[in-house]
Amino acid sequence: MALIGIEGGAGKIEQGAVATSLIARSLEAYSNGNIDALYALGVAFSTGSHGCICDMIEAHKWFNIAASKGHEEAAWCRADVSDEMTAREIAEAQRRAREWLADGQRKVA
Repeated sequence: MALIGIEGGAGKIEQGAVATSLIARSLEAYSNGNIDALYALGVAFSTGSHGCICDMIEAHKWFNIAASKGHEEAAWCRADVSDEMTAREIAEAQRRAREWLADGQRKVA
């Protein structure tokens, strides 16, 4: 099984092929207009489900992105996971969300 590294607040978190597949499917669904797919990524990372290892930084990132696209429940979930995170972890999640959003803007332009 191939593992994909994600820099987490406590070091590097390795996500497997199932998580990588979930991310790819979710991003494809989002590209087809499904904002719920971004929210679903936040849920998967916050609960450690669907092949993902629990990673609150990634969960916050995806909830933040979904909330920025108008997903109301994602905004509530982002606030909930924030309660379990340090200020540094939140800052890292916000940095990742900004980076992901900026990459999307560059691809559109």
